[in-house]
Amino acid sequence: MSAPPELPEIVSRAFAVSRQAGYVSFCRNETGRLLATLAATRGGTLAEFGTGCGVGTAWLRSGVRNGARILTAEKDKRLAKAAAKIFEDDPHVEVLEADWSTLHQRGPYSLIFLDSGDPESVRVDAVVDLLEPGGIVVLDDFTPCEQWPPITYGRVDTLREEWLTDERFTAVEVMIAPDASAIVATRR
Repeated sequence: MSAPPELPEIVSRAFAVSRQAGYVSFCRNETGRLLATLAATRGGTLAEFGTGCGVGTAWLRSGVRNGARILTAEKDKRLAKAAAKIFEDDPHVEVLEADWSTLHQRGPYSLIFLDSGDPESVRVDAVVDLLEPGGIVVLDDFTPCEQWPPITYGRVDTLREEWLTDERFTAVEVMIAPDASAIVATRR
């Protein structure tokens, strides 16, 4: 078995900032590689809701091409400040100390990365109008499920069900690791 691929330099910097801040809740490398791949296909403006210390943002930035920009919002002042340091000399990334709803004023977006940890803020109806036609949403932090309807922790996973069945999107659940999946949805 070979060694895992090297991390992009910007991602390594984000991990270092995250460790210094004592922040351990961040984008998995498997999700990050998916984000970088999708970001490489996008132009315009990309958005992330819930920056943390900027690891997901760094993965997006590692894939950005064609002058695309990333706008990311973190409501925790300490985390937003830490993430902003990573990108302070990068004209393609803007870190806002703000609730994600602030980003409503700056869309539409070609790609949005959402953490599924706050189900009410990532419902389809809260996000659909933020995307341009053909725009992509990535939601992470799902536990893989092989049944329908999807069951998580003994209950129907209504968030996953909603994203996979909404007629305004073409969506798929993607296994990124044996214990993790993400939903990728494209606005029709």
